[in-house]
Amino acid sequence: MIQSFELAFRMQSALPRVMELGNEPTHIKEMYGITGTDRNKFANQCLTARRLAEAGVRFIELNAGNWDHHRNLRTTLERSCASTDQPIAALLADLAARDMLKDTLVMWGGEFGRTPRINGNAGRDHWPNVFSCFMAGGGIKGGTVIGSSDEDGMQPKDRPVPVSDLHATVCHALGIDPNKEVQTPLGRPMKLVDNGKPVAELFG
Repeated sequence: MIQSFELAFRMQSALPRVMELGNEPTHIKEMYGITGTDRNKFANQCLTARRLAEAGVRFIELNAGNWDHHRNLRTTLERSCASTDQPIAALLADLAARDMLKDTLVMWGGEFGRTPRINGNAGRDHWPNVFSCFMAGGGIKGGTVIGSSDEDGMQPKDRPVPVSDLHATVCHALGIDPNKEVQTPLGRPMKLVDNGKPVAELFG
């Protein structure tokens, strides 16, 4: 418990300095899309993520909201892409330029896909049958595409990857045995990954 309190104190004392983006060079902020008073919230998150990684934080989660697009897809999708494309590209480029990408695993995805057909509100709804994510850094072989969907995006076509395999792939990239068994707070044994296998084509 004392170690937990000491860790919390160190985090509280270091966090204000890490979260202060004002001392970043102008060209770095512009690379992420942070200019003047028009501050892209997700751009701030991406730049903060790089700073947290530099400070030794081992797990960082970003959240780009408003991706549901249940209505007015043409307008909302364009807006969502515009707010995320540049910051994500900047984060990867920044990590690579600082020689951090090889030791940092970056994942971008959601919890499900979107319906292949437009609904009555000119939007798309939840579709768990097929979806995708990208991974970069952490030993991942860049430019590798695993699997595909059918032409309508309704079902997996080639080389589908179950969620358990995705989890196992993350463990493999982090040097963790996906078959390791741990104890829950209630004392029940549980594997880190339920019967998943790393996607071997992503490494090597």
